[in-house]
This record gives sequence, C-alpha cells and structure tokens, in this order.
Amino acid sequence: MTKRKRQTFTDEFKQQIVQLYQSGKPRKEIIREYDLTPSSLDKWVNQSQNSGSFKEKENLTAEQKKLIELRKQNKQLEMENDILKQAR
Repeated sequence: MTKRKRQTFTDEFKQQIVQLYQSGKPRKEIIREYDLTPSSLDKWVNQSQNSGSFKEKENLTAEQKKLIELRKQNKQLEMENDILKQAR
C-alpha cells in the first residue's frame, strides 16, 4: 500500500466541500471527485457543524483546552522548581 502525499486545503475549499455534502451530493462522489480521504471529509463536516471553523485550536473540546492549560502550568512549575533547586 502506497502512502498518500499530504495535501493542504484552504478554508474556502473546505467550506465548499461541506456545502456540497450538505446540499445532498453523495459522500463517495465527493471523495472520488476531489481525491479526498473519507476521514478528511468527515472531519470538515464535524468542524463546520460544531464551530463553523476549520482551525484546530477553535475545535478543541473544553477538556482538551483544560489539559493544554494544565500542561503549561506544570511546565512553569517545573521550571520554577529547577531554579529554586539551583539557588540552594
């Protein structure tokens, strides 16, 4: 099985594809016609329905946002701890 080359798409293109899907064009047809992966189409449709945005940061759940914040705090505390250890 050959690996696909990673493609990048503009937000406008993604929105057009989602509109095609929502207007009733068959999923398989869209995937074949535009050479998309099924997971990409599903992801775009979900993002469009949930937040209206295709940016990853705007599509995080509250739990994912909290986890990112806690990781930042943990890293800050570890750095402060290291500084205090060196000061002894």
